[in-house]
Amino acid sequence: MQPNNILPGQTIGILGGGQLGRMMATAAKHMGYRIAVLDPTPDCPAAQIADHHVEAPYHDRNGIQLLADLSDVITYEFENVDVAAAHLLEKQNVLPQGYRLLEITQDRENEKKSMVANGLPVAPFSIVHNEKELHEAITKIEYPAVVKTCRGGYDGKGQMKLESEDDLLEAIVFVEKHGRCVLEKWLSFDKEVSVVFTRSHSGDITFFPLAENAHKDHILHTTIAPARVSAQVKEKVLAAARAIADGIDVIGTFAIEMFVHGEDIYMNEMAPRPHNSGHFTIECCNVSQFEQHIRAICGLPLIEIHSHGAACMVNLLGEDVEDYLARIQASTSGHIHVYGKKEIKPKRKMGHVTFIGASIADIQRDKQIFS
Repeated sequence: MQPNNILPGQTIGILGGGQLGRMMATAAKHMGYRIAVLDPTPDCPAAQIADHHVEAPYHDRNGIQLLADLSDVITYEFENVDVAAAHLLEKQNVLPQGYRLLEITQDRENEKKSMVANGLPVAPFSIVHNEKELHEAITKIEYPAVVKTCRGGYDGKGQMKLESEDDLLEAIVFVEKHGRCVLEKWLSFDKEVSVVFTRSHSGDITFFPLAENAHKDHILHTTIAPARVSAQVKEKVLAAARAIADGIDVIGTFAIEMFVHGEDIYMNEMAPRPHNSGHFTIECCNVSQFEQHIRAICGLPLIEIHSHGAACMVNLLGEDVEDYLARIQASTSGHIHVYGKKEIKPKRKMGHVTFIGASIADIQRDKQIFS
């Protein structure tokens, strides 16, 4: 889809009103755009700073059409957008990212197949629908393995690990409950990295510093940038990212998580929008993942990226809020972001803190306050 140039003063519509939508809207507001948000939740994070809030379910056609009527261009903050609705918006020439990126990334089978089709390294996997196919697949893939739902699931939800045959009965129940699933080899790896980049309509790509991630209870806890990997690994990661970006015609900011084992990389998951592991770019780079995304979808030229040094981003979960806020006064370099969610829940992402320094070593002392 060839974009219209959307200039400051015009309106950007966002499907989804969570924290990613809020940070997109904040960047766009600084640039002079007006914002319309569709989200079913009253006073959701993005709606708090939007000019218009269409309070409707994500699949509601009347609500989506109202968002289209209010907007000069539309984007989305998460991938579980109704594909049929996205297809309609693309036909109206207001969704420059198109529906295909959603169709690929919201379904693990489509995602895996697109990686393979573009010649990228993945863990051995099979698509299974029932007990018989699960038995056949585990015979080929062997233990340990992990079974994941093809649709839905995030932060460790919608998956289970099979350590041995003792876990097979539970896995059968899992597959029978969810239907189509991916069974893949459980990889031992040294670290997980993520690459966040932005691609324009003309095919120009800008890469943010490669980041490495640490998880707790399957939820991203800490992101460090730049990632502590060899030049060879970095080169492989960027080449893989460019291959998938061109292969599926990415528009906007996009993220890919990969596993690193020695000097080898393996693709894990993709997200067709700004990503939690890219939040450090707000303070650490001359342009954030959110502003670069706005520039891409509006048809503006991308800004060459420069890093101000090093960063460590720590997610602020529901159970951490009181403790973190009590200790923020002891930090001289922690940039705090609170998302404006009304209900505090355990394991719910309520905000994040980003520490900036000339190097990772410089950050360690101040970061310890929030460890």
